[in-house]
Order: sequence, then structure tokens, then C-alpha cells
Amino acid sequence: MTETTLAGPSLADFEAARLVVSRVAEVTPMESSRYLADLLGAPVYLKCENLQRTGSYKIRGAFNRLSKLTDEEKSHGVVAASAGNHAQGVAFAARELGIQATIFMPIGVALPKLQATRAYGADVILRGHTVTEPLLAAAEYARETGAILIPPFDHADVVAGQGTLGLEILDQVPDLDTVIVPIGGGGLISGVASALKQHAALTGRSIRVIGVQAANAAAYPPSLAAGEATAIVIGPTIADGIAVAKPGLLNFEIVRDCVDEVVTVTEDDTARALLVLLERAKQVVEPAGAVAVAAILAGKIAPSTTGGSTVAILSGGNIDPLLMQRVISHGLAASGRYLTLRIMLPDRPGQLARISELLAEATANVIEVLHTRHGVGLQISEVELDVSVETRGPEHRQHVVDTLRAAGYDPHFD
Repeated sequence: MTETTLAGPSLADFEAARLVVSRVAEVTPMESSRYLADLLGAPVYLKCENLQRTGSYKIRGAFNRLSKLTDEEKSHGVVAASAGNHAQGVAFAARELGIQATIFMPIGVALPKLQATRAYGADVILRGHTVTEPLLAAAEYARETGAILIPPFDHADVVAGQGTLGLEILDQVPDLDTVIVPIGGGGLISGVASALKQHAALTGRSIRVIGVQAANAAAYPPSLAAGEATAIVIGPTIADGIAVAKPGLLNFEIVRDCVDEVVTVTEDDTARALLVLLERAKQVVEPAGAVAVAAILAGKIAPSTTGGSTVAILSGGNIDPLLMQRVISHGLAASGRYLTLRIMLPDRPGQLARISELLAEATANVIEVLHTRHGVGLQISEVELDVSVETRGPEHRQHVVDTLRAAGYDPHFD
């Protein structure tokens, strides 16, 4: 493989984009993770694009694309559609280049993302309740006004900008063996993979690139199996930043030729990863940005055979605090550290006190209690107790349940 055999940008294009992008993008930290290294059996580093300006890597592709516009094109302004990171990247890039930006966002967009996009000077128009409706509205706006539509991933200039991250990783981790990259439409992984593979071909080395998608929004595995970009129906996922129904056409070509493997992670995997990143790495990361770490925790990444280093890209940190609260609770439950029990009790004095004694004996800390006589299916002589407790992991969780069962109770839990 050489730099001339792939679709999309050449290695020279990536190097040129790097000079452009360096005007606004930070060289984000590369942090080692002993915890993940112990799990994988090889050095692991976290590429912290969650600390990038605007909170994600998106500024790289957006600024590179807008920088290529002619003065005539700039005079008409730019338009984009996004629920978050792309919106902020385009709005920031447009402000830096003196271009008027109009961004279409769904009505239910997280307030911090909406406020940040407006703070960068963009004219934000709320339209519809999914990303599909803003996309259609942005395309119509471009036709009516002549504004330049800035795609989130399916454009060579965007790919070249995102690929600057790959060159940066090479500088920071000389013994690079594997890069794990979140995938939505494919803008980030196509840029990173193409830049790394072309560089590796010229230098005679081998670099493995693994993509990660949320299991409920994984368009790449069926697309790769079919040999063409294929649309899927997206299920519910907390990783909304990579919930894309169909790969970009250019991105698919590059991923097909450059990416070694694409794996998927569950919602529980992602929630656990967010918790690990908070506790172990002290990093605030959005769900989409945590899936590379989720893949390591879920055992989806085979250890390096060369002893080289693995880099997991934390692609963004723009998480709504309300979502973070829910995800942390979910992550605690998925890690065996939070347990909600439903127990049917005889309706007589002392039962609630007895349950409290048993939980105390099992050293489980009570967080919340709901005691009711009005549950569906309850007998007249029964009450339902829903109790949430903190536990210290799967073994302690099971100990709590066993303690209650040994005392004659029948706790139910998810």
C-alpha cells in the first residue's frame, strides 16, 4: 500500500491539513493508563480529544474544510446540521475565519451543546426531534441561500482534517502498535486509518486500526459484509454522537481498505467505561467518546503480538450533566456496585426494621427505600419494598442477595 492507492486524501494532504488545523486545534494530551494496560497486557494510552477546543476532534475537520472555501463561497456563509459536536466545530471554525454560520439542531438537543454553539456566534435554528430533520432542513437552506453545506464526515477535506489526529498520535507514541477509534459515519476513523496506514507503508512498519461502534447503532459491520454502505435502523443508545444510520460513501471506501477490524460494545459496556474513565483516569468523556475504552473493558481487543503500545481515542467530552448522572448510576449497576431489590413482605410491624438489619449485616449502604401497599398483584396482607443499596462489586452484590435469602426472603432484582 502506498499513499496513492487509497481513496481520499494522500499523505501529503494530511500533512498540509496539519499545518492548517494547527492554527486552532490543541495538541491534546496522551495519558498512560496502568489500569487498562494490566487488562490488555500491553501499554495503553488515552488520546484525550475530550480536552480539545470545543470538546471534541470535530474542530479539525470543520476548520480544514472551511479554510478551503473561496472568498465567494465564504460570502454566502456556511450551514450544517448536528446534535452537538459537529455543530460546535463548524460554529467555532466559522467564527475564527469570519464566516457566518447557520446550524440546524433538533429541538431536544442538550442545553449545554445548544448554548455552546450559540456562544461561538452561529445562528441556531431548532427543527424536528431527530437529526434527520435538521439534515433535510440544512440541505434545503443551502439550496435556497447558496450557503455552503458542511458535512460532518463524508468529504475529503473533513477526512484530511480528522486524519491530523493520526499524525499527532504517531508523534506522541513512537512504538504505536494499535489504535482504537470510535465510529459513527466514519470521518474520524477514515482519516486516522488512512494517515496511519500510508505512513506505515512508507516506513515499513505495521499499525493495527480497530473501529468501535455502539451495538444499537452499528452500520459498519453489515456494510462491510455487503461490500457497500448500507443503512440500518438505529436503536436507542446513550452514544448519540456516533448514532449514524449509514456510513459516508468516501469514509466507507477508506474503512474497507484501511481498518483491520470493527467491533461493537453494549450500553452497559459504555456505561462501565465512563465510570472507569472518571475514577481511574479523571477524564470526563461523553458516551460516544468512551467506546474505545469500552471495547478494551469488554475484552473485544486482542493484545498486541509485538509488545507495542495501544492508543484508545477519547473522541469527545461534551456530555450533558443530566445524562452523566444517569449514566454513572447505570455504570455503577453494571459494575455490581449499585443494586435495586424488590421484596414482598408480610404487612406487620418490624419487617422493614428486619430488612434494614440484614442489609447492615451484609455491609450494604441503603440509598433509597420505597414501601407501598398498593403495588400491582399485591395481596391484602402484603407490602412491597423497593430498596436501592451500594455494593462493592459482583461478589458483594451476591452476598447481599444471599443474606436476604438465608433469612427467608425472596428478593428480586434486574
